Amino acid sequence: MPEAEEPRGDGGAGRGVTVTQRAIEQVKAMIAEDRLHPGERLPNERELAARLGISRSSMREAIRALTVMGVLEARHGSGVYVTHLRAGDLLETFGVVAGLSRGPQLLELLEVRRVLESTATALAAARIDEAGLADVEAELAAMRATEDSEVILAHDLAFHRVIARASGNASLAAILEGLSSRTFRARVWRGLQEEGAFDRTRDEHARIHRALLARDPEAARAAAAAHVGAVEDWLAGHLARQEEVAGGTGTDG
Repeated sequence: MPEAEEPRGDGGAGRGVTVTQRAIEQVKAMIAEDRLHPGERLPNERELAARLGISRSSMREAIRALTVMGVLEARHGSGVYVTHLRAGDLLETFGVVAGLSRGPQLLELLEVRRVLESTATALAAARIDEAGLADVEAELAAMRATEDSEVILAHDLAFHRVIARASGNASLAAILEGLSSRTFRARVWRGLQEEGAFDRTRDEHARIHRALLARDPEAARAAAAAHVGAVEDWLAGHLARQEEVAGGTGTDG
């Protein structure tokens, strides 16, 4: 049973902080300060609760919450361990949010993706090696070789994944992976297919590829921003049309 909220020691101002919430912050601080290391087994529940000066029930709740966050990992029959804190693991929840978002929130996430994708592509232009360039070219060629939206989608995802990894920033690549919801991108590609815009989007990918070949970070940044910006424009128009249809249906009813 959750323990009652206690004041934060600020004269009662602001919201209270529960014992469990305080324990969560204390464990996170132990990790941040290298008193607990990635891959290390936590002390048993009783010992850790005594160390933090809280009840075992509050300690249990804190461990459960940190496990859900991906900070801790419970191993059956072995104990609880600090995860290796890989960016991709810690951002998995963010990817779920991106995959389930709709309407205006999805537009906001696309805006975030445009900012980050353009930065990653600029970094990749400065850092990508010959093998990476060959992979980007292969994905682009595969996109050009088909009109099947599902096949194009797979190569589109791979195209951007290679570039994100070539940025040399694993955390940035993980965030972009989370933003790249396959479900949403499938809807985009179907919409582009219906509007006959496949050639235009292939051209946008080709501009990104040329900027990478030229090792030109600013051209790469601009090409990636224009590409994701075009998707934003498509989605904004799509949502506006849906609202018009919904509005028309409402007035007719």
